[in-house]
Amino acid sequence: MITEKFKKVILDELNLEDFDIQDDTTADQVPGWDSLNHINVILAVEKAFNVHFKGIEVLKCQNIGALQNLVNSKLEQK
Repeated sequence: MITEKFKKVILDELNLEDFDIQDDTTADQVPGWDSLNHINVILAVEKAFNVHFKGIEVLKCQNIGALQNLVNSKLEQK
C-alpha cells in the first residue's frame, strides 16, 4: 500500500497537485513521468526516505507499488 509521504514525494517531484496513484499505477500512466523525470523521481524517493537503490532493483519495479515495497524493504534493513 502506498503511503501518503511516498505519494507526496512523487507528486511534488513531477509538479502534480493531485493525481490518484495506486499500487498498480505504472510510470507511463502518470503525467510528466518520462525517462528523464524517472531518474529525478527515484533520486527524490531515495533522498526523502534516506535509502539507496541499486539500478537492477529499480529495473525490477513494474509499478508504483513495487517501488513502495522496495522502499519498505530498505527501511526494514536499517
